[in-house]
Amino acid sequence: MIGTIVNVAAIVAGSIAGSLFKRGMKDSYQDILMQAMGLAVTALGIHAIVKYMPASNYPVLFIVSLAIGALIGQRLDLEQRFRQLVSRFSKGNLAEGLSTAILLFCIGTLSIIGPIESALNGNHTYLFTNAILDGITSIVLASTFGIGIILSAAVLLCWQGLLYAMAGSIAGFLTPELLTEISIVGGILILGSGISILGIRSFKMMNLIPSLLIPVVFIILKNVLGL
Repeated sequence: MIGTIVNVAAIVAGSIAGSLFKRGMKDSYQDILMQAMGLAVTALGIHAIVKYMPASNYPVLFIVSLAIGALIGQRLDLEQRFRQLVSRFSKGNLAEGLSTAILLFCIGTLSIIGPIESALNGNHTYLFTNAILDGITSIVLASTFGIGIILSAAVLLCWQGLLYAMAGSIAGFLTPELLTEISIVGGILILGSGISILGIRSFKMMNLIPSLLIPVVFIILKNVLGL
């Protein structure tokens, strides 16, 4: 799991560096950095949507996924549970930053394929590349939301560790078709995070997280039923 360890270390180092940068920053600079971060996250979400949506074989699946996922998330009230958990560590807007960090770090081709490629073929290239991207992103996020962003490293470790451990059994299941559908939904969620950071509209992002599971369930049922 050397690739995952490097990825986690990059986030930890970036979070520490970003938090140190934040301490000496005036409020006006923190505000403009928040706006810049919001625009950047919004752009990343749009990029994912534009990149993957034309390749989708199921044009309405992302709509169904968001609807069903939102209902599940609201029923479980994941947003409130998440904020209560985060409030133990911070009284600020850390929950918003953490939800954005988790989406950016965990929902992406490099973060999904990387651990599997590392486990099966000993190829850490994807994860090393991901580590550079996540390290830079964590600096910006931590300079905006504070040192609490470092908690996302633990989430990433569990996520990639699970994929690494299950690599043999799920490698064949993670087809380009499934990754495309997950990436579309993920892109929309990242876009929503960006809009929330910009203060245009506040979304309960954690309540929408279950939407990412709907394409997985759909593809499983499709394969089982032979459709």
